[in-house]
Amino acid sequence: MKAVIMAGGEGTRLRPLTCGIPKPMVPVLNKPIIEYTIKLLKKHNFNKIAITTFYLSNHIIDYLGDGSRFGVSIEYFIEETPLGTGGSVLNTGDFLDDSILIISGDVLTDIDLSKAIEFHKSKNSMATLILKRESNPLEYGIVITSDDGRIQRFLEKPSWGEVFSDTINTGIYILERDVFKYYKKGDVFDFSKDLFPKLLKDNVPMFGYITEEYWNDIGDINSYKQTHFDILSGKVNIDLENPMLKEGIFVGEGSVIKEDVIIKPPVYIGKNCFINSKVVLEPFTIIGNNCDISENVNIKKSIIWDNSTIGTSTQIRSSIICNKVIIKSNVNLFEDSVVGSESIVEAFSTIKPGVKIWPFKKIKESSIVNNNLVWGTKVSKTLFGNRDISGDINIDITPEFSSLLGSAYASIVKKDKPVIVSCDNTNSAKAIKNSILSGLLSSGVRIIDIEDITLPIARNAVKFYSASRGIHVYMDSSLSSKAHIEFINEKGGNIDRATEKKLEHLYHRQDFERCNPDSIKDVIKVYNYSSFYINTISSMLKHTQKIKSKNPKILISSESDLTITIASKLLSEIGCRINIDYSLKDKDWDNKAIENLCKKVVNEGYFLGFIISGNGESLKIIDDQGSVVDREKYLLLTELIIAKSGRSNKFIVPHTITKQVEEIAKNYSIDVIRTKSSVSSLLNEILKDENSFYQYFLNFDAIAASALFIDFIVGSDVAPHEIVNEIPKFYTKYREILCDISERGRIIRQLIEENKDKDIELFEGLKINTEKGWAIIVPDNEKPIFSIYSEGYSEEFADEISADVFDKVVKLLNNS
Repeated sequence: MKAVIMAGGEGTRLRPLTCGIPKPMVPVLNKPIIEYTIKLLKKHNFNKIAITTFYLSNHIIDYLGDGSRFGVSIEYFIEETPLGTGGSVLNTGDFLDDSILIISGDVLTDIDLSKAIEFHKSKNSMATLILKRESNPLEYGIVITSDDGRIQRFLEKPSWGEVFSDTINTGIYILERDVFKYYKKGDVFDFSKDLFPKLLKDNVPMFGYITEEYWNDIGDINSYKQTHFDILSGKVNIDLENPMLKEGIFVGEGSVIKEDVIIKPPVYIGKNCFINSKVVLEPFTIIGNNCDISENVNIKKSIIWDNSTIGTSTQIRSSIICNKVIIKSNVNLFEDSVVGSESIVEAFSTIKPGVKIWPFKKIKESSIVNNNLVWGTKVSKTLFGNRDISGDINIDITPEFSSLLGSAYASIVKKDKPVIVSCDNTNSAKAIKNSILSGLLSSGVRIIDIEDITLPIARNAVKFYSASRGIHVYMDSSLSSKAHIEFINEKGGNIDRATEKKLEHLYHRQDFERCNPDSIKDVIKVYNYSSFYINTISSMLKHTQKIKSKNPKILISSESDLTITIASKLLSEIGCRINIDYSLKDKDWDNKAIENLCKKVVNEGYFLGFIISGNGESLKIIDDQGSVVDREKYLLLTELIIAKSGRSNKFIVPHTITKQVEEIAKNYSIDVIRTKSSVSSLLNEILKDENSFYQYFLNFDAIAASALFIDFIVGSDVAPHEIVNEIPKFYTKYREILCDISERGRIIRQLIEENKDKDIELFEGLKINTEKGWAIIVPDNEKPIFSIYSEGYSEEFADEISADVFDKVVKLLNNS
């Protein structure tokens, strides 16, 4: 059998390590990653190897040559344009004359390929994927298999709600020649996204071989370092080139180490190095070839490439130093810092944690480097939570972070259309908005700044101005230090998961588009956009004259002055008498405050009471008899209003909501469409169709919803409590259970295995249907928890189902 190594990766997430070399040539213990792959193939009798390349191909070709020094024969196939994983392999043409093994050139593994091939043959498989269990599978493609290993389903880079297994695709495949018949040479296609789903659809025999052996995708700086630590910890079955001087201490030929050097294993030192007096090499230190380490240097958990010099009394902690770097004396490098090739760091300088210095930079003496050179600052790998980017002001969300975020966002917007930028009326939100605005401007984006508004009004403005996208910043109503940055797509919804991922990658790469000074645009300021918004909502009402005639008395409360002001203007304009209750502005308010509002509505004869969230998005209604309508009850109420008013023939709800939605729909002949529970999924499904805009306003614009609800009640000549009393009874429960992120995939997989003979669904999380009701277990994208939703045909059944699932998850967690 022949093998193909895919080696076209640029390694953008590994920059600055890959600024001048392709990803497969990044060194691991002083040898390129791809060399380990060649040796693994040779070990399992693969003598004919094709290598597909694209980025900086000459580095790979010059190093490996024809393969003879490794005992193999290598052919190269260079892509002029990227063809995708499948397209690059098919581009090898006549090389694919029989069964083929495909492997990536930028992973480190000791997988027994011979056993995988035996498995492939024993199953008469046309395509076998080598799989691996991974505790945090979000960055990988998940593969779900049956008990006999047959592949049932693929999920490419899922959200936590789609993690139905912890079995990931390693990108190592054994394929028969016939599977390529779907495409022709030169076509652009991927194995995971294009070819494998077609094979699955056509019922072509596909199997997954699950390995327990070592495999690590060296995709970013952290995984790169971890690979080294794993090798030195003995977790990888590979031969190390340098001999072991003492237990856990490997030293290359020609290296000189002074007698008073302290070495705490495991440590790996290359060839021809000089380690001077009083140096301390702490565990997991890796030093390349031809390096000079001066006196009193202390190094821990760090990787130094070839031909670098480290000056006297320098401290290096969990850092990476690339080729030909000169570090002068008394320099401090802190955790997760990287110094690119041929850079110079002058004496008494400090490189702060997480800072990355690109190649060929010179750091002046006594500098304190807080930011990346050239393009940015550090941030955690995952920026987005369940729906937005959030964090504490001046800790997580800083002006520097926000400006770079704006630059990253500018790289994915259409330059021929404006971007709407807005915020609430707090000074903190304004400061963050202005920082984002500067990042956008630096990339030549046209900006319309609509000043102080609510989130739903920002969505309205994006549609009104036909903008490419929008950004809205607001402060959390319950945590005054926490800011939210919401990203709006061209239809007014939230950006989808794929766009979130793209934005995260752009931010981490920090390879932003910049414009010349003449291309920086003026900011268009729009003042009092809320007045236009009020006119827009007023024009949607059918019974304005009737409202003015009735002059209903309305109570409004919110945590936000801005929300109260806009809601009061709208409801006053359509003919309501408005009273405002400011009690919810107290950050310590609780259910007692809601009870007081209910009493106030009844005792003082209000037609309705409205409690509007601080960002203007969600609404609680208090009817004329003091009943509170919120959450699922509110959703059913909006369905009744839509059905009775004939405004739409469909209703869109999250997957986790009560089945009473379908019961209402049957009575009024409307369709129910269920989506994943994320705000982005629900919003974008609603905004697909203009006929669903009425639902959008009811469910995602609390100020507009309050006016629309008054319009419907007054137009129907009923008391508010009469329509509220039509909401059918339902019995749902919600519980949370703490679960470490590393355990989520395992728990979901084992729950699926335990319930495989039951009626289960894998739309989002795991849904288990029983004769008493149902339960859905969904991992949260933001917090280390499982959310457990359940519904029973009685309250007792709902409690029973919820408790049963909760206990099962706890048991699985305790059996880890």
